[in-house]
Amino acid sequence: MTLVRSLLVVFVGALCAAALPARQTARDLNDKIEALIAPAFQSAVAGFPCKLKERGKPKMLHWEEVDDCLNNAAAAKIDWRALSSSLSEVRDGIRGLSTAEFAAVVESALAKYTVPFEKMFTVKDEKALLPLTNSLLRFLPAGSLQDIPVFDKVGTLMGMFGGVYSYESSGSGNPYRLAQFQYADKNGEFKSAPERLLLDSFGVPWKDAKSQPGFRLPADKLQLGVR
Repeated sequence: MTLVRSLLVVFVGALCAAALPARQTARDLNDKIEALIAPAFQSAVAGFPCKLKERGKPKMLHWEEVDDCLNNAAAAKIDWRALSSSLSEVRDGIRGLSTAEFAAVVESALAKYTVPFEKMFTVKDEKALLPLTNSLLRFLPAGSLQDIPVFDKVGTLMGMFGGVYSYESSGSGNPYRLAQFQYADKNGEFKSAPERLLLDSFGVPWKDAKSQPGFRLPADKLQLGVR
């Protein structure tokens, strides 16, 4: 082996040795975060399924029951402050990790845990519409319901579901975030829902939505600076 080749082997070996601890640290970080998120998620989904009734013509599932299931039967089962505190302790144990970088790792872990609508709700009428409430959209996993038809409460087709976005509203002076949806109309143009407070004004067919991911833990409920 020539001197140059020997030096190259030593150099490559040194690079691999330096990269190994970094990979190990990332893997350890992911493992620690998922060890906290997994049981929290299981606590939330233990409240499913919730039985939903329908009303009106076309039949729309009760938005009150949808929101009560998501907010009280599921999300309220988690001690969000304790979870935030535990995650913050994990972050404190990793040097050189920015808040944004840590939040991205947490978001990635949260996105792994989802449950489909058919495991969340018991629905008798396959033709009923699932209301796109603000709460449903808040817990909706990314990419879910994409290109599924959206109808208004009188049965008029508005377009195809095009995703979720959120904005901050001050309301009575206390800022809070509201989840909204957009849809592609018949011309392929994306439009926002014409109402801010979404109850049962718009819905998607249950038969199309039931197999889609319907619930995940939202990052906006976490306060990663909490102790």
